[in-house]
Amino acid sequence: MQHYQRIRDLREDADLTQEALCRKLGMHKTTYTNYEQGKHTVPLDFAVVLAEFYQVSLDYLTGRTNFPHGKANPDFTEEQSHIAELYAQLSEKNKGRLEYYLEELLEKQTDELARRKGAG
Repeated sequence: MQHYQRIRDLREDADLTQEALCRKLGMHKTTYTNYEQGKHTVPLDFAVVLAEFYQVSLDYLTGRTNFPHGKANPDFTEEQSHIAELYAQLSEKNKGRLEYYLEELLEKQTDELARRKGAG
């Protein structure tokens, strides 16, 4: 993923327009638009500002990792790391949906195990 796509996704996930973000950061919209469209490279000092604003790592901002706060947990299995990477790519809204679905699955699993124990 190109860094300009990542900064657009972060802005959209934060429900901000370009205008609103530029007001918060005190910058000209044309300058920011050029970064988001990949017309100009994001300077390091501004990348740091964006990373701090969105509370993500520079590696995430630049597309070097799909984990917002850096690399995956080294204790994760390959399968767990893959799932965490997929989760990290979701919007906040879809993360909420997934968490709800996981809770439903766990509840069904717990109920099923209780029924088996009761029948056994």
